[in-house]
Amino acid sequence: MSTKPTVRRHLVFACLMAATFMVAIEATVVATAMPHIVARLGGFSYYAWVFSAFLLAQASTTVMFGKLADLHGRKPVLAAGLVIFVVGSVLSGLAWSMNSLIAFRLIQGLGAGAVLPITQTIVADLFTLDERRKTQSYMASLWVLSAVIGPLAGAFIVQHLSWRWVFWINVAPGLVAIAGLATFLHEDVERHDHPIDYAGAILLVIAVTSLLLAINIDASGGMLAHPLVFALIFLIATPLFILRERKAKEPMVELGLWAQPIIASANVTTLAAGMALIGLTAMLPVYIQAVLGKSAIVSGFTLTAMGLAWSGAATTSARFFLPRLGLRRTMRVGGVTMVLGGIAFSCVTRTNGLWLASTAAFLFGWGMGMMTFSSVMILQESVEWKKRGAATASNAFSQLLGSTLGAAVMGTILNMGLRLAGARIRPEQVRGLMDHASGLAARADPALNTALDGALHGVFHAMTALSALTVIAAFTMPHPQFEESFRRGDVQSGRAE
Repeated sequence: MSTKPTVRRHLVFACLMAATFMVAIEATVVATAMPHIVARLGGFSYYAWVFSAFLLAQASTTVMFGKLADLHGRKPVLAAGLVIFVVGSVLSGLAWSMNSLIAFRLIQGLGAGAVLPITQTIVADLFTLDERRKTQSYMASLWVLSAVIGPLAGAFIVQHLSWRWVFWINVAPGLVAIAGLATFLHEDVERHDHPIDYAGAILLVIAVTSLLLAINIDASGGMLAHPLVFALIFLIATPLFILRERKAKEPMVELGLWAQPIIASANVTTLAAGMALIGLTAMLPVYIQAVLGKSAIVSGFTLTAMGLAWSGAATTSARFFLPRLGLRRTMRVGGVTMVLGGIAFSCVTRTNGLWLASTAAFLFGWGMGMMTFSSVMILQESVEWKKRGAATASNAFSQLLGSTLGAAVMGTILNMGLRLAGARIRPEQVRGLMDHASGLAARADPALNTALDGALHGVFHAMTALSALTVIAAFTMPHPQFEESFRRGDVQSGRAE
């Protein structure tokens, strides 16, 4: 990849930041606005599916985009993903029902699958490992900005504009990123006629989708009468996928790469963390607005605490923790911090709910920031250049698969908790619980409020257990060979000129 002149390299980096910001703010805006969206469109039992559909498509395509970026270059693959994401955003804003919204979120997720792994891969191509301490801190600042702007923008939109603008705000940064990359990013990629592993890609999508449907028993609103059928499909598709990838000339997923102990430990850690994180992102706004009876603005500030902590931890790790603790120990400290945040969530009550939930979100975000920052750098330095895209995508896939499965699991826990409490939520009840400002939720239906409180605490307990799993995985990671050189600051990486 040509990086001359230096100004061009910085302009490319600015475009990558615009693309990353678009995806980062999408998550926080939609999470804050979803209680109001479901109040308008109905279908509360499909609540988790709005997140699951996006994450499912994103997880299913992340590995494929990473492989295609290694084969055909970063630029065309990233540009295609951005175009699909912008189209999906426009269509999501035009949704007329929960079913149509879920379908359009699938399209949006297909494009998002290219953004995270390829932007991180291009950064690794442009900058050395030592330079990436600074560039990663700049990328982390985007999560600060999205954490502050996203929830507040989502709350402002649903209260003063149409909720459709929650999705349409992605169009401008998406177009800027596409135009900028087309102008400034120049690659020197050796072209070959690489066969695309379509069969492996299809089997991967079938395996991931069937697993999601098998565990999403109650979140489907009765749509899935026979989840065992999907479990059987998963058990058939998975070994077929493994056999295909072992025989394929250019496998979509390099199984040998995933089997490396360092990469396996990092990806398991990221998987569990992603499952826990979606419980916070998707369910905390419901707790703040429906159980505590606070406004969407207040709910947005609570999620902001997580985003600020995440980006603050990433920046602090780059400048303080990594040089002193190293990559592996930084991951471990992050995992322990996540556990503390999960325990704090389990202790939330109506009395201490707002301040303790904000504190727990901050701890959770801080732990996630330390872990994700470290794991990506470990993976990228553990492989050669021609496998860097696949390695980066494997970690992004693990986080997205964790979020996808987590959305299904958390949605199932929520719906089962309500069922055990004898509560059935109708659209008009959702409107009463979530559509207004502070105080109305408590008066609307006390029995339903109590049932929802108990069901959401089941989600918080599950988040704590998953956080503990991240600690176990982080402590089992082997010692990276480049760790000592990195701490001394004499590791040079990337493909920058």
